[in-house]
Amino acid sequence: MIAAFESFAPHHKELRKRLVRCLLAVILTTAVAYLFIDRIVAFCLQPLFVAYPALQHMVYTKLTEAFISYLKLSVLTGILLSFPVILYQVWMFVSPGLLEREKRTAVRIVLWATLLFVAGAVFSFFIVLPKTLAFFMSYAGPNLQPLPKIGQYLTFVARLVFALGVAFEIPFLMLMAGRAGLVAPGHFRRKRKYFYIAIVVLSFLLAAGDVTATVLLSFPLIGLYESGIVAGRVFPGKASGRTEESDEEEQA
Repeated sequence: MIAAFESFAPHHKELRKRLVRCLLAVILTTAVAYLFIDRIVAFCLQPLFVAYPALQHMVYTKLTEAFISYLKLSVLTGILLSFPVILYQVWMFVSPGLLEREKRTAVRIVLWATLLFVAGAVFSFFIVLPKTLAFFMSYAGPNLQPLPKIGQYLTFVARLVFALGVAFEIPFLMLMAGRAGLVAPGHFRRKRKYFYIAIVVLSFLLAAGDVTATVLLSFPLIGLYESGIVAGRVFPGKASGRTEESDEEEQA
């Protein structure tokens, strides 16, 4: 056991060094984000004011709500800004143990996964969010005046952006699972109803129990899931250890 610990000690030191650098990067970028927090908040509020021009300001009902909300947004912004540094530190830790072919594959996977997440985040903020806010604010009128809270609004925006950022990874992950032979051909098509239920439950949790927001979030996720099925048919992978017939027999 002592010999095993001694052999792991260099890796332990290397891991600690990489984690410390990741933490320092997050702290530094969070501090920088907090210096510009007013501009960041104004950027996040812009879609709401465009959706309902009559709304002039936000409100907060707890003394600490504005401070906590700004702090959370600063941390989230810091994590996003330091993501390249975190990715680089992870790569420097795992790359020495990979073969050249594995390194090339890992680089492609990380690149595509990052691009898809960014695409999903941009799509959610500039396309989905304005339409969602316009729908919600359409209920306002002479007898119904909206008074959105800053904390709840920023949480809603963060959940939506993160959810669709992750959702854009769904077709890619499904395609990789099929090409790697981790699932049988047609697995995602046959299990469609179960994944639909999981998508609705996930949307319900991300929407904090709001039924309308759940529906608006579920449809893009289902569309991405179906696109993953189509991509699996267009780019079939190698056969997995289980055939489609055996998978159907287990299901029966």
